Amino acid sequence: MQRRILVLLSILALVVVLAIPQVMNAQMGRSPGMMGNPGMGQGSDAQTIHQLFADHKQIRRTVEEIPGGIRAVTESDNPQVAALIQKHVSKMYDRVNKKQPIPMIGMSSTLPTMTQAANQYRRQIRITPKGIEVTETSGKPEMVALIREHTQEVTQFVKQGMSAMMNGRMR
Repeated sequence: MQRRILVLLSILALVVVLAIPQVMNAQMGRSPGMMGNPGMGQGSDAQTIHQLFADHKQIRRTVEEIPGGIRAVTESDNPQVAALIQKHVSKMYDRVNKKQPIPMIGMSSTLPTMTQAANQYRRQIRITPKGIEVTETSGKPEMVALIREHTQEVTQFVKQGMSAMMNGRMR
């Protein structure tokens, strides 16, 4: 019985996550897949995120705590998955830097605060042959703690895929 409820809740959560972009776009009078600027389609971003969740077993991630923050390397031996990692992280950083909306932000318990406090930490990305290296640092202890918490959250997404949502890692 519990397993059946868990499966039903998982399906419901997936439906909600997939429906949110369409509902928001309809409420804002935008065409599907557009959230703000042309070329910055939320639908495309959501598809990338869902594909990364689906391919999470093909992704490896190492995280190193450094003074004032973290350095994380996220990669895949599958060239298509590596390209998705690069695309996703680059686009999300671009959105944070330009103060643009982030699709599916409610999936993360830390990302809303990180985007609001974007001027309180430094972000660097380096494309690797199989993915991406991210370095995030701050001089503010509360921001360092948030950066590290977000890194753990992303690591859970990589380890568990969509089931991370059911384990309380997402709002």
